[in-house]
Amino acid sequence: MRAGGGEGSSNVFSMFEQSQIQEYKEAFTIIDQNRDGIISKDDLRDVLASMGQLNVKNEELEAMVKEASGPINFTVFLTMFGEKLKGADPEDVIVAAFKVLDPEGTGTIKKEFLEELLTTQCDRFSAEEMKNLWAAFPPDVAGNVDYKNICYVITHGEEKEE
Repeated sequence: MRAGGGEGSSNVFSMFEQSQIQEYKEAFTIIDQNRDGIISKDDLRDVLASMGQLNVKNEELEAMVKEASGPINFTVFLTMFGEKLKGADPEDVIVAAFKVLDPEGTGTIKKEFLEELLTTQCDRFSAEEMKNLWAAFPPDVAGNVDYKNICYVITHGEEKEE
């Protein structure tokens, strides 16, 4: 890592899952048409042409390449995606929405309250959907539901290991 790269360059690889890094690497390799490890204007022109975009202006290519602070190697490529995705973490957004319903900041919501919201507002949940929700996320003995766990599962697709 280069010094003075700002807070974004700490370790860009830690921002992504291994499978995501592999996908970005494949995309990078496709874009890096001449396989020199750097995405250049010519690489962009060639890859866009291969996708049918034949009349891309030189200024447009310049603008794309100038989004990076220097030559676009894989680390820079990943950092650029990281910066675009940072702050758009859907888990944060969903948790923030639940926090509105949790003014005391307990991390939980009353089962009855959540059920009432989900069955009376917007895209109403059916009795079957509610049954499935409580089967997947059973409330504790006091009737509280851990909404952070729900948010995690919505965004990551499986239950967090305790």
